[in-house]
Amino acid sequence: MAERPVTFEIDGAIGIVTLRRPEKFNALDIPMLRALETALDEAEMTEGVRVVLLRGEGKGFCAGGDVEAWAQMSAADFQVQWVRYGHRVFDRLARLRQPTIAVLSGHALGGGLELAVACDFRVAEAHIKLGFPETSIGVVPGWSGTQRAVRRFGAQTVRRIALGGEIFVAPEALALGVVDRVVETGKALTEAKGWAEKIAERGPLATEAAKLMIAVAEGEESAAATEALASGFIALTGDLKAGVGAFKTKQKPAFSRS
Repeated sequence: MAERPVTFEIDGAIGIVTLRRPEKFNALDIPMLRALETALDEAEMTEGVRVVLLRGEGKGFCAGGDVEAWAQMSAADFQVQWVRYGHRVFDRLARLRQPTIAVLSGHALGGGLELAVACDFRVAEAHIKLGFPETSIGVVPGWSGTQRAVRRFGAQTVRRIALGGEIFVAPEALALGVVDRVVETGKALTEAKGWAEKIAERGPLATEAAKLMIAVAEGEESAAATEALASGFIALTGDLKAGVGAFKTKQKPAFSRS
């Protein structure tokens, strides 16, 4: 494995998060999940980054959860350390303030597809395959494959891949809305960067607000989004400045509703 299993780099207004475990087709284990969470935190806190791309190094985007990493866990550890922590990291990705694009230059299976689903958009190369093969080894999608994926693509599509075991190639996935664009092999990163540059030209605050409102409508989140939108509005008001100024000088604030 690379010294840093997940890296974050900046290309202008674009942040690029890269899974770097190519010898395992970027299969996720606990160290990778931790590194991914750290990279997402860095992306969100970096001023000037307006769109975030998620890609995998080598031939695969992500082969899902590393079976060897969880197969020997107790039931309790599997639930808490694997499923719940993985959910937390995937939710972190889904709720990133910036729009996100999954760059699918390799297969996205199991947890790898769930990872791609947590992004706002998916650009896929024509040769790649997508699916939820978990039930073939006696487990179920545990990182939002039966929840977020259903909300975004519809229950019947998810039934086909989670229950029926169908593996979609990129053009089939495009027809079903599972991916947003299909390009020739080797072109996904270029396509995603071009798309990201166009998104980055739009008003950043309006884009972030629109993403939050869509998340509320989709059922992705409600309470946190409501508080974020309200707090962001209040932060721009004269009342906040008056209140903070009065706190510093230990005086009564003169609110003007401005």
